Amino acid sequence: MDGSMSARENQLRRLQLAQGIHRVVIDTDTFNEIDDQFALIYALQSTESIEVEGIYAAPFFNRLASDARDGMLKSYGEIVRILELLDRPAAGLVYHGSEGFLEDPKSPRGSAAAQALIARALQSTGEPLYVIAIGALTNVASAILMEPRIIENMVVVWLGGHALHWPHAREFNLQEDLWAAQLVFNCGVPLVHIPCLGVASHLQVTLSELATYVKGQGRAGDYLYETYANSQEDHFGFSRVIWDIAPVAFLINPEWVRTELQPSPILTDQMTWSVDAGRHWIRYAVEVNRNAIFRDFYEKLRSSGSTRTLN
Repeated sequence: MDGSMSARENQLRRLQLAQGIHRVVIDTDTFNEIDDQFALIYALQSTESIEVEGIYAAPFFNRLASDARDGMLKSYGEIVRILELLDRPAAGLVYHGSEGFLEDPKSPRGSAAAQALIARALQSTGEPLYVIAIGALTNVASAILMEPRIIENMVVVWLGGHALHWPHAREFNLQEDLWAAQLVFNCGVPLVHIPCLGVASHLQVTLSELATYVKGQGRAGDYLYETYANSQEDHFGFSRVIWDIAPVAFLINPEWVRTELQPSPILTDQMTWSVDAGRHWIRYAVEVNRNAIFRDFYEKLRSSGSTRTLN
């Protein structure tokens, strides 16, 4: 009994958000959607809370890529483009990720990103390394398979799947690499899970709002505005979810992304959630403060872009 309580107390301790500036790496399929760009810029502009130590290109495969490797390479290029807009050097910061998804639940996909994550995590002493994951978990899962000790030194903050009460968990980040997602939920790594539908789906924004608060805020602001505008032909009555800023917001102010401690759910092969109260703890997001998050993002973009003021 004492040993069990000690293990549980240790899990809870590791799930407490550290104080001060958080050491962060970001794993992102940046070319897949338009929200990764928002998240990257948000993290890089939040220097009071976040120190970005690495950015890893994650694989993806949809109509924008000929295969997972092409998706990863396009994401790598998009990361470099974002850094150029912010006048940030990419050398030593950006790494190519896996060229495909896991082909076996026990066999990693080696990559420069996985090796960089292992090295960075093993160097961590005291405060953990936070891994903001906003794509398929291939790079993260591969690093854990290659060097399981890193789970003692890091916390994964992942946006993926849907809320536990949803009838299924089939969401792009999750279903792109189901085996990788299952590994992260099963291995005991400290995890902050931010679901898409039911939680992050409240982070809606419109073109008119971006025209007021994003357009004209430097090269990065104009790029985000144009990317959003070009993503939809008809913007009348239309809003879009900027999902991926949620994990960044959690590290800036956890009150903006309210979480609860939950036993890690079982992710089934059918991409549904099952519950076992005896499993290790994770943090599970149940609510986002949409207004506070977007206001903070706009303020940071404004301060780095121009002197336009908020109303």
